[in-house]
Order: sequence, then structure tokens, then C-alpha cells
Amino acid sequence: MKFINAHGATIPSLGFGVFRMSDEEVERVVPAALEAGFRHFDTAQIYQNEAALGLALEKAGARRDDLFLTTKVWVDNYSPEKFTASVDESLDKLKVDQVDLLLLHWPADKVSIAHQVEMLNEVHAAGKTRFIGVSNQNIAQMQESVAKSAAPIVTNQIEAHPYLDQTAVADAAKAAGVAITAYFGMADGAVPKDAALIAIGEKYGKSAAQIGLRWLIQKGYIALSKTAKAERVAENFAIFDFDLGDEDMMVIDKLSRVDGRIVSPPGLAPVWDK
Repeated sequence: MKFINAHGATIPSLGFGVFRMSDEEVERVVPAALEAGFRHFDTAQIYQNEAALGLALEKAGARRDDLFLTTKVWVDNYSPEKFTASVDESLDKLKVDQVDLLLLHWPADKVSIAHQVEMLNEVHAAGKTRFIGVSNQNIAQMQESVAKSAAPIVTNQIEAHPYLDQTAVADAAKAAGVAITAYFGMADGAVPKDAALIAIGEKYGKSAAQIGLRWLIQKGYIALSKTAKAERVAENFAIFDFDLGDEDMMVIDKLSRVDGRIVSPPGLAPVWDK
């Protein structure tokens, strides 16, 4: 496992995300993820499976000190009367006293970035999370968050895969000492079926999915993988025994397209950087 360091946070560069996973899937697959070597787990209030993740980790006997747990505050809780209470509920569900990383899930358009960051800092100061970050912010929002936060912003979790060029925001993040965490790395199922990625994988004895994840890692991102199939978990983790050559990295870079973004919900998403 490689690690990404950002403002004192040491984050495993490969995480296991539980987006769109049922409680049953989480409880069945998380033990396989632990066995494969995963220690970084990513969930969110809106996923409605924090409790399932907490239970699965407890049942598997995972040591808290070995884990890196991330969750995200949903936009409906961006108010003084709801924010802290929602985080307390998340901690109860996850069966922990604090998470390792707490993120603002979407910037949305109802509450100012400054106010969101203020509430995030309050729960950090109260010891409910070791580190804080943001998700789905454009460059200006990320820079505002960094400027207005008392505690360091350690990551911006964004959609990232071969079909979406995120160089601009990644460069801005790097300049601010902010790590990029990549979600939707499989581009909603397109990556494992991509002919170019399959061809590259054949050179290394790897699947197209493994090539996609390795590409993200070599870009310097933290990559979130996900599968509801226990038999696929070990495959997703087996990406640290090879390096993509420069030419292969460039081939994958060139797969990006103007309409490559998949996730952009109205009312939640910002105006994206070009």
C-alpha cells in the first residue's frame, strides 16, 4: 500500500467505497476487503449504510487504529442545529468516537462555503474527526475553503477517471497542499470494458479495472474502488505490484473527452472548471 500525506494526514492511497451498496452487500463484502488488505473505508450520511459498515468492521474484528474511516455530511445538515447532531449520529452508526476524515459532501447552492467550513471546523475542534476536507468543489470553492478554514483542508474528493480531465483542479489542489481523492474511477462501468485499457492490461497481466485504478494512483490521487462482489475485492487491491509506463499513462490520458463528466446533480454541483 502507498500512502498520500497531506497536512499531517497519512491516507492510504487505495480506499474501499460503499456508495450504492445495500447493508447486506456491505456486511458481506467488507470482511473480504479487510482480508485483501483494505484499511481505508469511505462512506457518507446519504449512502444510508454507515451503520452497516460499522457493524461489518466490528464483526470482522478490525482494529480501530488500523483503519482510516471517511464519511461525509449531507447538504440537508448544513445548519447549526443539524450539523453536529448529524456527525454524532454518524459516529454512533460507525461505532467510533471520531472518524479520520470528515468531508462536506457537495457545495450545493443554499449555504455559503464560509458557513459550511465554519461548521466543519467546529466538529473538528470538538474532536469528532481527526482531519477535514471537501468534496465536489470547483477550484474557487476549494481555494475559499482552504483560506477560511482554521484546520487544514486535506482533500477534495472529486469524480476522476480516464474520460474526465481533472488536471486543472488537481494542479490547484497540489499548490494548496490538498490531496485529490478520486471517486467513480470505473466511470459507471465503462472502464472495465474499455478496449484501450484492456489492451494495456494484457501487457501487464492485469484487468482493465486494475489499469484504471493504477492510473489514478500514478496520477498521485487517492483512489476509491468499489465492488459488491467479494471475489473482485482482491483484484481491486492487487495494483501495487506493477507500474504503468509513461507511454501507457499518456494513452490513458488521451481518453478524456469534453462530455466525460458523469456526476453533476442540479442544485448540488457547482459550476465546473473547464
